[in-house]
Amino acid sequence: MRLVTRGDLDGVTSAVLLSEMEKVDSIELIHPQDITNKRFEITGSDIMANLPYHPNCGMWFDHHELTESNEKPPASYKGRHAIAPSVARVIYEYYGPEKLGKYGQLVKETDRLDSAQLNIDDVTDPQGVILLGFTIDGRTGIGSFKGYFNNLVDWLRTMPVDEVLRQPEVVERTRRMKEANAEFLSHLTTHSKKDGNVVITDFRSLERIPVGNRFLIYTVFPGVNVSVRLQWGPEKKFVATTLGHNIFNRSCQTDIGQLCSKYGGGGHRGAGACVLDPKKADSEVKEIVEALKKNG
Repeated sequence: MRLVTRGDLDGVTSAVLLSEMEKVDSIELIHPQDITNKRFEITGSDIMANLPYHPNCGMWFDHHELTESNEKPPASYKGRHAIAPSVARVIYEYYGPEKLGKYGQLVKETDRLDSAQLNIDDVTDPQGVILLGFTIDGRTGIGSFKGYFNNLVDWLRTMPVDEVLRQPEVVERTRRMKEANAEFLSHLTTHSKKDGNVVITDFRSLERIPVGNRFLIYTVFPGVNVSVRLQWGPEKKFVATTLGHNIFNRSCQTDIGQLCSKYGGGGHRGAGACVLDPKKADSEVKEIVEALKKNG
């Protein structure tokens, strides 16, 4: 079977677990919007994880809220949907710890990163699985990683995490990530502004999107409780818009997934994303920010 998922730590851990329990012979990494906009073909031999439901799939696992912009699964679907810290947790509980218990710590740390249950040290000096997760976080932006994703799946099935972190490719990505964070902090300061309880980061004026740890914004603007980040999608065909609660100040009252669903996106309560038409982006961003300010 083919596993179709997204390219982050939750996707990696899900791939590790599913490869243990099912005959996964290939992995495809896509964006959730590819399912929402019906740009990617799904068949009955596909297992989907961490993506909106598609009626053609053979199995489906997800942990995000079911929003109006996405198709709802029938009662008879194979797999599981549950609100959980990560889809890896949903998969782990579906098959049971008696079968997947050796991955318990990996799943626990994946829960922490995917639900952003992190402390300042996790962000400024990450270690272990959390560090590994940042090296494959597409929002961090450390290069193309389909091959790297597959390597991580293989390594985590056969090696302890400390040994995975010593692999040359992981060491190199870690080095690049740490170097990039210093420049990223500078761009965050220059291209971000505070509006009430919201910090808006707009990278659309930059020719090259800066890369770095997405949670660093909350070390620069500790007084806000929610962030909005804007950048161009490929060929400037859309504005990629990501929203997130401040992980160190969890007072935001807005359900981000529900808010993003009004603009064709989705997510869960603490984080989400949507893609905006460039012609309407500025007015829609204004609406989003006003909603965030109104809810507090």
